[in-house]
Amino acid sequence: MPELPLSWREEPLGEVAEVRVSNVDKKSRPFELPVRLCNYLDVYREDYLDESHLYMVATATPSEVTRFGLRAGDVLVTKDSETPDDIGVATVIEAAPDDLVCGYHLAIVRPTPQLNPVWLAKQFGTTRVQRYLAARATGSTRYGLSNATLGNLPIVLPLRGEQDRIIEILRTLDEAIRDTEHLITKLQQMEQGLLHDMLTRGIDDNGELRDPLRHPGQFQNTAIGRIPRVWEVRSTVDAAARSAGSTTIGPFGSNLLASDYRREGVPVVFVRDIREDGFAWTSGVYVSATKAGSLSAHAVVPGDVVITKMGLPPCVAAVYPSWMPLGIVTADVIRLRPHPTEIRADWITAFLNSEPVRVQVRSITAGVTRPKVTLADFRKLQIAVPPVPEQDAILARVQASVERLRCEMYEVEKLRYLRLGLSNDVLAGRVRVSPLRNGDVA
Repeated sequence: MPELPLSWREEPLGEVAEVRVSNVDKKSRPFELPVRLCNYLDVYREDYLDESHLYMVATATPSEVTRFGLRAGDVLVTKDSETPDDIGVATVIEAAPDDLVCGYHLAIVRPTPQLNPVWLAKQFGTTRVQRYLAARATGSTRYGLSNATLGNLPIVLPLRGEQDRIIEILRTLDEAIRDTEHLITKLQQMEQGLLHDMLTRGIDDNGELRDPLRHPGQFQNTAIGRIPRVWEVRSTVDAAARSAGSTTIGPFGSNLLASDYRREGVPVVFVRDIREDGFAWTSGVYVSATKAGSLSAHAVVPGDVVITKMGLPPCVAAVYPSWMPLGIVTADVIRLRPHPTEIRADWITAFLNSEPVRVQVRSITAGVTRPKVTLADFRKLQIAVPPVPEQDAILARVQASVERLRCEMYEVEKLRYLRLGLSNDVLAGRVRVSPLRNGDVA
């Protein structure tokens, strides 16, 4: 590395750590010792591992336990993968049970006292090291690192005291990211629970969730389950078209061919563009305005609901968003145009993606290898329809939950970018954390 600080040096990994490549598989054999096995995914998913982690149970020979047993301070590195990008992912063993053994496709890197284990693991995450390893990974369908490549990997070494201070800062970021990720998981669970309650209990005139136990008279039993008495059960098409005065469902098959596709023009909506968490136009395919004009029955405009006929599961719905121009849907996509004074597009979307409709879809596609919903099937699907003011109140409550989740997800992405940029700077010595103190040792 060019321009290292004067007190820093560069050493091959093999000079400052012991490197062992494990060959312990996941099988359990009689007459071998029962062990807990640290596997590839354990390392890939976690920055730190301790005794609280849930490891798989396997067996190993006494010699394997001796050679590949893990202890606090070990760094584990992914050695093989299907893509070069997944090689060189590292985690630190902060505490280890006595029977913990390293599994195959992993390397144990046991640093000497001059090397902080977390410093070593963070080095593997830098852009410099990742590029070094990716350039030297060998293979065609599966990539791997040789023992020589690992042993010769250049590791940057400040004095141990400076390593410790840098890692203290980076670990603060790690903890902030971990806490935010835990909060996101809780918010996702809360959002699912809130959505279920809203779609089955609704909100009363006081803005509270209806309680089926305290006020059973406010509920009715229907073909799609127990719902508030003031709600109606309608077919999806009837719910959208009751006051529209015209057909709002389509298309009935399109004549689009691969030769019709263009790099610009009118966008085409495919099944893969429709997801439960919203519409995402990933296909990037267009047709000419002339072709789109000949398929006007297949036109989709902002505010329409687009639904997949096929997939796992089929009948996934999303609202065609305001930032998209007029488009064309393929034959595998149903377009529903709800009347805005009768039912909200977001309500139809939320209910189509809910369990009451999933149950109906599963009954239609039971025993089918590649599930698909036809237009005739779709016309039979039933949804619950509250009065429009209650729809708006429910959707507002759900949207507030979604926005909070999005904010936290944005926050964790910012923290990850901050950690990446800061790590590359402080781990290379371009940014110094603090002056060295007297008494720091190499």
